[in-house]
Amino acid sequence: MKRTLLILTHAAWEQPALLDVAIAAGINSDDVEVRRMSVVDVAEPDLPRVSDLAGLVVMGGPQDANDDVRHPGLPSERRLLAEATERDVPVLGVCLGMQLLALGLGAKIHLQHGAEIGLDSVNYTQAAQYDPVLAPIASQAMERGQVAPVLHWHYDAVELPPGATLLASTDRTPVQAFRLGSALGTQFHPEADEALLDSWLTQPRMVGNFAPEEIDALRRDGARHFPRLRAPVLRGFDSFVKAVNAQG
Repeated sequence: MKRTLLILTHAAWEQPALLDVAIAAGINSDDVEVRRMSVVDVAEPDLPRVSDLAGLVVMGGPQDANDDVRHPGLPSERRLLAEATERDVPVLGVCLGMQLLALGLGAKIHLQHGAEIGLDSVNYTQAAQYDPVLAPIASQAMERGQVAPVLHWHYDAVELPPGATLLASTDRTPVQAFRLGSALGTQFHPEADEALLDSWLTQPRMVGNFAPEEIDALRRDGARHFPRLRAPVLRGFDSFVKAVNAQG
């Protein structure tokens, strides 16, 4: 039986965006399964066995990664992420997905550690230059002395899991990306493009009490920076897709 790429989402507006582009170019749609975990938020969700997976992607969402009372399916996600990593299945965790991955691998989380919302740069480590997914982004040409900003939208922060390699940080969030074996976690949103950001800016739960001028500024920043990020991000995601295909 052919193994599948499983994508877990936690909110209707949290879509794979550019990752979808890379997946569509390299993986048969019949071999990709998307599950909306916010719809099946039960203590024991019917998740596939790791042996059935060629890859695992866990996207963002508004939940706290350790809020097992209101979201009883989170422990199952953390276990699946940890087991997939242990079995060398390609794993990508984004934002909430990275936090769930980190907790599953034994790290701690700090709630309300500090809000980071909008497009801003991160500090990539030397190891990021060699990471198959992040290297194209980390190594891209410098513009005005700074790496092109990426999209941030989070309040919580995790510590580095034991044995993991730090790939990126900011002053406010010391762990912005890490790798442990086959698993990559990014607190920022490499998958984001203008369309995804625009959809977020129409969601009351996302923008809260943002002033109209703040929303306009976010749109302008996206229009300025996303086109430059698209090519290196797709190259990185293509590496992830190839790793998934090698498992299938």
